[in-house]
Amino acid sequence: MSAQTSGPFRCFGDGDPLYSAYHDEEWGRPVHGDRELYERISLEAFQSGLSWITVLRRRDTFRTAFAGFDPEVVAAYGEDDVARLLADPGIIRNRLKVEATIANARTLLALAERGRSLSDLVWSSAPRPRPEAPRSPGDVPALTAESSALSKALKAEGFRFVGPTTAYATMQACGIVNDHLAQCPARNEIEADRR
Repeated sequence: MSAQTSGPFRCFGDGDPLYSAYHDEEWGRPVHGDRELYERISLEAFQSGLSWITVLRRRDTFRTAFAGFDPEVVAAYGEDDVARLLADPGIIRNRLKVEATIANARTLLALAERGRSLSDLVWSSAPRPRPEAPRSPGDVPALTAESSALSKALKAEGFRFVGPTTAYATMQACGIVNDHLAQCPARNEIEADRR
């Protein structure tokens, strides 16, 4: 994440309308629901090692390729589907990440069969709010004790590609933590919505 200074202040996303809209309307806003969190975890896994804008520009194609991240549909994907996905230039064609996304759909369904919720599991990792908002990108951690615990809990359930850094990126994106910088208007909007 890098701070931008042109126009209204944003923590990131200036210079690209898609990225600006993501910053202003989505990042850091609470996301609940197993399907919604499954999509976010999947996209964060695909982002691993890449910039988020790379994934964001392909998000609609990802949604088409993975049936809107419907876990019941994706869990039924077989080798023909893996081959189809690996041939799709509109997504990030990484076999391990594709297979993890399919395996994670199956894991999500198994979790639900046991009467558990991915949403509850992810949100149970929410830390106490920090006493001070980050003032610069350098004040924002890449991982925390809570993201390490979430990663461990997800892996214990069978989820893949959910290391502590990916878990923390999910926590940021889904509003479990508010890492908008102190001077960012989005931070105050999110905090006001939480009251």
